[in-house]
Amino acid sequence: MKRLILSLTALLMTLTLLAGCTPKKPDPVSYEVRLGVLKGPTGIGASYLLEKNEKGETLNKYDVKVEAEATAMVSMLASGELDMAALPTNVASSLYNKTDGGVKLIALNTAGVLYILEKGNTVSSIADLKGKTIYAVGQGSNPEYVLRYILENNGLKEGEDYQIEFRDSAELTTKAAAGDIEVCMLPVPAATTVLTKNKDMRSAVDLSKEWDALNNGSVLTMGCVAVRSEYYQQNKQAVEQFLKEYEESISYVKANVQEAAQLCEKFEIVPAAAIAAKAIPDANLIFVAGKDIRAAIEGYYKVLFEANPQSIGGKLPGDDFYPGE
Repeated sequence: MKRLILSLTALLMTLTLLAGCTPKKPDPVSYEVRLGVLKGPTGIGASYLLEKNEKGETLNKYDVKVEAEATAMVSMLASGELDMAALPTNVASSLYNKTDGGVKLIALNTAGVLYILEKGNTVSSIADLKGKTIYAVGQGSNPEYVLRYILENNGLKEGEDYQIEFRDSAELTTKAAAGDIEVCMLPVPAATTVLTKNKDMRSAVDLSKEWDALNNGSVLTMGCVAVRSEYYQQNKQAVEQFLKEYEESISYVKANVQEAAQLCEKFEIVPAAAIAAKAIPDANLIFVAGKDIRAAIEGYYKVLFEANPQSIGGKLPGDDFYPGE
């Protein structure tokens, strides 16, 4: 028995020594990331990421700026105040051209979210907008160019068949909700706010469906995440970790609408959880990263360029705009 005990003791000591000699997998490195998040549809998918970051449960440590306007994000990216930010897709291309390749596209996060709303029941197609004044948001960004492209490709001419009046998103949402606007174009969740507050307003035309009906070989893709090229080159692991955490966040939001709605209100991405809960299913959240990005977005950029080169900064982005190229 004594010999057996000694043998077992020796075996245990040997196993312990062997375990101690096995090299440990190094712990992942934590990075500081200055992240910009836009209010509205482009920012909804990040709400769970922001919650986990606040609790210290993310691998990267995010210093987050939440802004209402894309112009603020553009300024902070261009100046180096932010490392990466959620942007309208056409704005990301314009910034790339303006900075001579200073940003890269690392994720697509939102497909089409634009709707024509009407107080009444006279509009059910693009043709029905003839003779109307359309109040709209997003001058100089995706909404403007998408609206103009769809109207023109349905045979309507501005000044002859319709007028567009651009307004600040908050102003237009408030006026439409109050019933002071007959026809307007808004994205989710602003459109959701109007429909919730004013039962006389209705969703008349889904511009994503109208885009698809033109059969132009592209997908309406409105939101993305861009990163400063210098940061990308120097912090590729930080970018990879962000993409993993961001994909998890988008998946969570889509699968847990009520919980995500509360987070959207908490981080002021959407004004109220009740609005966010109704908006999330219509927000067309997506996650596309890596080499799949170019195939998903380039057709859209080509359509915008052919319609108006300035909509994407005067020329198509170069190869270095896309990851893995």
